[in-house]
Amino acid sequence: MKVRSIFISDVHLGTRGCQADRLVDFLRDYESENLFLIGDIIDFWAMNRGIHWTPAQNTIVQKILRRARHGQRVMFIPGNHDEAMREYDGVSFGDIEVRLEHIHLAADGKRYLLLHGDEFDQVTRYHRWLAVLGDVGYDLLVRVNAWLSRLRRLLRRPGYWSLAGFAKSHVKRAVSFIFDFEDSLIHAVRERGLDGVICGHIHSAALRRVDDVVYVNCGDWVDSCTAIVEHHDGTLELVRAWQPVAVAAAPATVQAAVSPAPALCVPAGTPGELPRPALVCSDGVSQL
Repeated sequence: MKVRSIFISDVHLGTRGCQADRLVDFLRDYESENLFLIGDIIDFWAMNRGIHWTPAQNTIVQKILRRARHGQRVMFIPGNHDEAMREYDGVSFGDIEVRLEHIHLAADGKRYLLLHGDEFDQVTRYHRWLAVLGDVGYDLLVRVNAWLSRLRRLLRRPGYWSLAGFAKSHVKRAVSFIFDFEDSLIHAVRERGLDGVICGHIHSAALRRVDDVVYVNCGDWVDSCTAIVEHHDGTLELVRAWQPVAVAAAPATVQAAVSPAPALCVPAGTPGELPRPALVCSDGVSQL
Protein backbone atom coordinates (compact mmCIF):
# COMPACT_ATOMS: atom_id res chain seq x y z
CA MET A 1 0.00 0.00 0.00
CA LYS A 2 1.25 3.49 -0.87
CA VAL A 3 0.73 6.21 1.73
CA ARG A 4 2.00 9.74 2.18
CA SER A 5 3.73 9.34 5.56
CA ILE A 6 4.65 6.67 8.08
CA PHE A 7 5.23 7.41 11.77
CA ILE A 8 7.05 4.82 13.91
CA SER A 9 8.38 4.97 17.45
CA ASP A 10 9.82 2.76 20.18
CA VAL A 11 11.34 0.01 18.05
CA HIS A 12 14.06 -0.69 20.64
CA LEU A 13 16.60 -2.24 18.29
CA GLY A 14 19.30 -4.13 20.17
CA THR A 15 16.93 -5.80 22.63
CA ARG A 16 15.25 -9.19 22.87
CA GLY A 17 11.87 -7.52 23.08
CA CYS A 18 12.10 -5.89 19.63
CA GLN A 19 9.63 -7.60 17.30
CA ALA A 20 11.77 -6.93 14.25
CA ASP A 21 10.13 -9.52 12.01
CA ARG A 22 6.76 -7.80 12.33
CA LEU A 23 8.28 -4.41 11.52
CA VAL A 24 10.07 -5.84 8.47
CA ASP A 25 6.74 -7.16 7.19
CA PHE A 26 5.08 -3.81 7.85
CA LEU A 27 7.77 -1.91 5.92
CA ARG A 28 7.35 -4.31 3.02
CA ASP A 29 3.60 -3.71 2.97
CA TYR A 30 3.71 0.11 3.15
CA GLU A 31 5.54 2.50 0.84
CA SER A 32 5.61 6.20 1.69
CA GLU A 33 6.95 9.61 0.69
CA ASN A 34 7.94 10.40 4.29
CA LEU A 35 9.20 8.17 7.09
CA PHE A 36 9.33 9.68 10.58
CA LEU A 37 11.20 7.74 13.28
CA ILE A 38 9.91 9.23 16.52
CA GLY A 39 12.37 8.11 19.15
CA ASP A 40 13.70 5.02 20.93
CA ILE A 41 14.56 3.40 17.62
CA ILE A 42 17.81 2.04 19.09
CA ASP A 43 17.82 1.17 22.79
CA PHE A 44 21.21 2.31 24.10
CA TRP A 45 19.96 1.92 27.69
CA ALA A 46 19.36 -1.81 27.26
CA MET A 47 22.46 -2.30 25.15
CA ASN A 48 24.56 -1.11 28.08
CA ARG A 49 23.29 -4.22 29.92
CA GLY A 50 23.69 -6.54 26.94
CA ILE A 51 23.22 -6.48 23.16
CA HIS A 52 20.76 -8.69 21.32
CA TRP A 53 20.92 -7.92 17.59
CA THR A 54 19.23 -10.24 15.11
CA PRO A 55 19.40 -10.47 11.28
CA ALA A 56 15.86 -9.05 11.18
CA GLN A 57 17.07 -5.96 13.04
CA ASN A 58 19.80 -5.56 10.43
CA THR A 59 17.10 -5.75 7.77
CA ILE A 60 15.18 -2.90 9.41
CA VAL A 61 18.25 -0.65 9.30
CA GLN A 62 18.91 -1.59 5.67
CA LYS A 63 15.32 -0.86 4.67
CA ILE A 64 15.41 2.56 6.33
CA LEU A 65 18.70 3.45 4.62
CA ARG A 66 17.38 2.20 1.27
CA ARG A 67 14.29 4.38 1.55
CA ALA A 68 16.46 7.42 2.23
CA ARG A 69 18.72 6.64 -0.74
CA HIS A 70 15.73 6.27 -3.05
CA GLY A 71 14.45 9.77 -2.32
CA GLN A 72 12.03 9.25 0.54
CA ARG A 73 12.27 11.82 3.29
CA VAL A 74 13.52 10.07 6.43
CA MET A 75 13.61 12.02 9.69
CA PHE A 76 14.88 10.70 13.03
CA ILE A 77 13.63 12.38 16.21
CA PRO A 78 15.60 10.82 19.11
CA GLY A 79 13.96 9.67 22.32
CA ASN A 80 15.33 9.06 25.79
CA HIS A 81 16.71 5.59 24.95
CA ASP A 82 18.72 6.99 22.02
CA GLU A 83 19.21 10.45 23.52
CA ALA A 84 22.91 10.46 22.54
CA MET A 85 21.74 11.48 19.07
CA ARG A 86 20.07 14.65 20.35
CA GLU A 87 23.34 16.56 20.25
CA TYR A 88 23.22 16.17 16.46
CA ASP A 89 20.03 18.21 16.07
CA GLY A 90 19.96 19.75 12.60
CA VAL A 91 22.59 17.37 11.21
CA SER A 92 21.90 14.99 8.32
CA PHE A 93 23.60 11.60 8.27
CA GLY A 94 23.60 10.74 4.60
CA ASP A 95 19.98 11.33 3.69
CA ILE A 96 18.55 10.96 7.22
CA GLU A 97 17.70 14.18 9.05
CA VAL A 98 18.03 14.41 12.85
CA ARG A 99 15.67 16.80 14.65
CA LEU A 100 14.66 17.28 18.28
CA GLU A 101 11.12 17.96 17.10
CA HIS A 102 9.36 18.82 13.87
CA ILE A 103 6.09 20.39 12.75
CA HIS A 104 4.55 18.18 10.08
CA LEU A 105 2.16 19.73 7.57
CA ALA A 106 -0.36 17.07 6.60
CA ALA A 107 -1.98 16.85 3.18
CA ASP A 108 -5.21 18.35 4.56
CA GLY A 109 -3.38 21.39 5.95
CA LYS A 110 -3.33 20.32 9.59
CA ARG A 111 -0.10 20.92 11.53
CA TYR A 112 1.16 18.23 13.87
CA LEU A 113 3.96 18.49 16.40
CA LEU A 114 6.27 15.49 16.13
CA LEU A 115 8.35 14.62 19.20
CA HIS A 116 9.14 11.54 21.24
CA GLY A 117 7.40 12.80 24.37
CA ASP A 118 9.79 11.94 27.21
CA GLU A 119 10.09 15.68 27.81
CA PHE A 120 6.61 15.44 29.36
CA ASP A 121 7.42 12.41 31.51
CA GLN A 122 8.29 13.66 35.00
CA VAL A 123 9.91 10.35 36.00
CA THR A 124 12.28 10.32 33.02
CA ARG A 125 13.17 13.99 33.46
CA TYR A 126 13.75 14.14 37.21
CA HIS A 127 14.20 10.55 38.44
CA ARG A 128 16.37 8.85 35.86
CA TRP A 129 17.32 5.96 38.18
CA LEU A 130 13.65 5.14 38.60
CA ALA A 131 13.13 5.27 34.84
CA VAL A 132 16.01 2.81 34.31
CA LEU A 133 14.57 0.52 36.99
CA GLY A 134 11.19 0.68 35.31
CA ASP A 135 12.82 -0.14 31.98
CA VAL A 136 14.30 -3.32 33.46
CA GLY A 137 10.91 -4.27 34.87
CA TYR A 138 9.18 -3.63 31.55
CA ASP A 139 11.76 -5.79 29.77
CA LEU A 140 10.93 -8.64 32.16
CA LEU A 141 7.21 -8.13 31.51
CA VAL A 142 7.77 -8.36 27.76
CA ARG A 143 9.73 -11.61 28.14
CA VAL A 144 6.94 -13.14 30.19
CA ASN A 145 4.45 -11.98 27.57
CA ALA A 146 6.46 -13.78 24.86
CA TRP A 147 6.13 -17.07 26.76
CA LEU A 148 2.41 -16.48 27.26
CA SER A 149 2.00 -15.84 23.52
CA ARG A 150 3.65 -19.18 22.74
CA LEU A 151 1.34 -20.89 25.22
CA ARG A 152 -1.71 -19.25 23.63
CA ARG A 153 -0.63 -20.50 20.21
CA LEU A 154 -0.23 -24.03 21.57
CA LEU A 155 -3.72 -23.79 23.04
CA ARG A 156 -5.00 -22.35 19.72
CA ARG A 157 -6.35 -19.24 21.39
CA PRO A 158 -7.30 -16.62 18.75
CA GLY A 159 -6.11 -13.02 18.64
CA TYR A 160 -3.23 -11.31 20.40
CA TRP A 161 -3.25 -10.84 24.15
CA SER A 162 -0.94 -8.29 25.72
CA LEU A 163 0.24 -8.67 29.30
CA ALA A 164 1.58 -5.11 29.23
CA GLY A 165 -1.75 -3.87 27.86
CA PHE A 166 -3.58 -5.73 30.62
CA ALA A 167 -1.31 -4.16 33.26
CA LYS A 168 -1.75 -0.66 31.83
CA SER A 169 -5.52 -0.97 31.84
CA HIS A 170 -5.81 -2.42 35.35
CA VAL A 171 -3.07 -0.77 37.39
CA LYS A 172 -4.40 2.53 38.70
CA ARG A 173 -1.02 4.26 38.77
CA ALA A 174 -0.30 3.27 35.15
CA VAL A 175 -3.68 4.68 34.09
CA SER A 176 -2.99 7.92 35.96
CA PHE A 177 0.51 8.23 34.48
CA ILE A 178 -0.72 7.82 30.91
CA PHE A 179 -3.54 10.29 31.45
CA ASP A 180 -1.17 12.91 32.94
CA PHE A 181 1.29 12.42 30.07
CA GLU A 182 -1.37 12.86 27.41
CA ASP A 183 -2.93 15.85 29.18
CA SER A 184 0.44 17.64 29.41
CA LEU A 185 1.17 17.09 25.73
CA ILE A 186 -2.27 18.23 24.63
CA HIS A 187 -1.96 21.39 26.73
CA ALA A 188 1.44 22.20 25.20
CA VAL A 189 0.19 21.67 21.65
CA ARG A 190 -2.87 23.83 22.26
CA GLU A 191 -0.65 26.65 23.57
CA ARG A 192 1.44 26.52 20.40
CA GLY A 193 -1.65 26.83 18.20
CA LEU A 194 -1.14 23.50 16.45
CA ASP A 195 -3.76 20.99 15.35
CA GLY A 196 -2.29 17.90 16.98
CA VAL A 197 0.66 15.92 18.23
CA ILE A 198 2.23 12.65 17.08
CA CYS A 199 4.47 11.08 19.73
CA GLY A 200 5.59 7.81 21.30
CA HIS A 201 7.37 6.99 24.57
CA ILE A 202 4.62 5.42 26.69
CA HIS A 203 4.00 2.34 24.49
CA SER A 204 0.27 3.03 24.38
CA ALA A 205 -1.05 3.54 20.86
CA ALA A 206 -3.83 6.09 20.48
CA LEU A 207 -5.60 8.13 17.82
CA ARG A 208 -8.35 10.46 18.92
CA ARG A 209 -9.55 14.04 19.15
CA VAL A 210 -9.49 15.84 22.49
CA ASP A 211 -11.63 18.95 21.98
CA ASP A 212 -9.69 20.96 19.38
CA VAL A 213 -6.49 18.84 19.42
CA VAL A 214 -5.77 15.50 17.76
CA TYR A 215 -3.70 13.25 20.06
CA VAL A 216 -1.75 10.51 18.31
CA ASN A 217 0.64 7.99 19.84
CA CYS A 218 2.50 5.57 17.59
CA GLY A 219 2.64 2.79 20.17
CA ASP A 220 5.67 0.53 19.95
CA TRP A 221 7.32 -2.50 18.31
CA VAL A 222 7.99 -4.39 21.52
CA ASP A 223 4.49 -5.25 22.62
CA SER A 224 1.64 -3.77 20.58
CA CYS A 225 3.40 -3.51 17.17
CA THR A 226 1.58 -0.42 15.90
CA ALA A 227 2.32 2.50 13.60
CA ILE A 228 0.57 5.58 12.24
CA VAL A 229 0.17 6.19 8.52
CA GLU A 230 -1.01 9.33 6.75
CA HIS A 231 -2.95 8.79 3.55
CA HIS A 232 -2.75 11.15 0.60
CA ASP A 233 -5.86 13.05 1.71
CA GLY A 234 -4.38 13.73 5.15
CA THR A 235 -6.33 10.97 6.91
CA LEU A 236 -4.42 9.40 9.81
CA GLU A 237 -4.72 5.68 10.47
CA LEU A 238 -3.53 3.51 13.34
CA VAL A 239 -2.21 0.25 11.89
CA ARG A 240 -1.68 -2.93 13.87
CA ALA A 241 1.02 -5.16 12.42
CA TRP A 242 -0.71 -8.51 12.89
CA GLN A 243 -3.61 -7.47 10.66
CA PRO A 244 -3.66 -8.03 6.89
CA VAL A 245 -3.19 -4.77 5.01
CA ALA A 246 -6.63 -5.00 3.45
CA VAL A 247 -8.24 -5.22 6.89
CA ALA A 248 -6.06 -2.50 8.40
CA ALA A 249 -7.11 -0.11 5.63
CA ALA A 250 -10.82 -0.42 6.42
CA PRO A 251 -12.18 2.60 8.31
CA ALA A 252 -13.67 2.23 11.74
CA THR A 253 -15.41 4.60 14.08
CA VAL A 254 -13.21 6.61 16.40
CA GLN A 255 -14.53 8.47 19.40
CA ALA A 256 -14.33 12.18 18.64
CA ALA A 257 -14.11 13.29 22.25
CA VAL A 258 -12.52 11.99 25.39
CA SER A 259 -14.39 11.35 28.58
CA PRO A 260 -12.74 12.25 31.90
CA ALA A 261 -11.40 8.70 32.20
CA PRO A 262 -8.29 8.05 30.08
CA ALA A 263 -8.57 5.70 27.12
CA LEU A 264 -5.83 3.13 26.79
CA CYS A 265 -6.61 1.55 23.41
CA VAL A 266 -7.82 -1.56 25.26
CA PRO A 267 -11.54 -1.88 24.52
CA ALA A 268 -14.25 -3.36 26.64
CA GLY A 269 -14.38 -7.12 26.46
CA THR A 270 -11.67 -9.61 27.21
CA PRO A 271 -9.22 -7.99 29.67
CA GLY A 272 -5.96 -7.09 27.98
CA GLU A 273 -7.15 -8.15 24.51
CA LEU A 274 -6.01 -5.58 21.97
CA PRO A 275 -8.65 -4.43 19.47
CA ARG A 276 -8.73 -6.10 16.09
CA PRO A 277 -10.21 -3.40 13.83
CA ALA A 278 -7.89 -0.60 12.78
CA LEU A 279 -8.66 2.97 13.76
CA VAL A 280 -8.93 5.63 11.12
CA CYS A 281 -9.01 9.38 11.61
CA SER A 282 -10.38 12.00 9.26
CA ASP A 283 -12.66 15.00 9.51
CA GLY A 284 -16.08 14.52 11.01
CA VAL A 285 -17.77 13.41 14.19
CA SER A 286 -17.34 9.63 13.92
CA GLN A 287 -13.84 9.93 12.48
CA LEU A 288 -11.00 12.25 13.39
